[in-house]
Amino acid sequence: MSSEFDFEVLDLGLIGYQKGFSLQQDLVNEIASGKRKSVLIFCEHSPVITLGRGAKKENVLTSAEQLKSLGIEVIAANRGGDVTLHLPGQLVVYPLFDLRYLGRDIGLFLRNMEKAVISLLNDYRIKATALEGSTGVWVEQKKIASIGIAVKNWVAYHGVSLNISCDLDLFSLIRPCGQDIIMTSMARFLSPDLLNISEIKRRLTGSFRQEFVRGEIPSHKQYFNYKG
Repeated sequence: MSSEFDFEVLDLGLIGYQKGFSLQQDLVNEIASGKRKSVLIFCEHSPVITLGRGAKKENVLTSAEQLKSLGIEVIAANRGGDVTLHLPGQLVVYPLFDLRYLGRDIGLFLRNMEKAVISLLNDYRIKATALEGSTGVWVEQKKIASIGIAVKNWVAYHGVSLNISCDLDLFSLIRPCGQDIIMTSMARFLSPDLLNISEIKRRLTGSFRQEFVRGEIPSHKQYFNYKG
């Protein structure tokens, strides 16, 4: 950790996966060249199955025709990991963080992402944990957040997807992360009035700031919206 490290927050709202990835690439290049500081992106994606670098196609459990009829794309991604699903009601968090200010330690970066999500869930009295030998965050042996990243010129991108109030039945279309696991969400533990997405983003920004900057929890005024 460096006292020089800081990040800004970019809230994209609902955005197509490919458009979001293209924006990530542009921002990573700007951060690597020193033109801007690190960025924490929040967004949601239209239904899409992504295949990470270690993905096996047999972990997609349904036909291309059925997926097309459901309006679900299948896209190869350059992140680590296997198969995952993004969909509305799932908060996707992309920390485009300059690891040159964070010790160039990818393992520590992953662990701190997990800690940030666990801290958020603890705020809501959801007892979450990380499992040794596995990446992501778990609640009652069910997975609530998946992580997969890539690194270019020591700038991390891709990130973590946290299930808030998404349709968990759609995960039956895949073997999440290439494993026989059950997915869960914050909605399984909280009343609907506590699932305020703006408040969750605010708190999660604070958790990331505590893990990576050790600063104050930011106010809503520190957010800006993407207008592209």
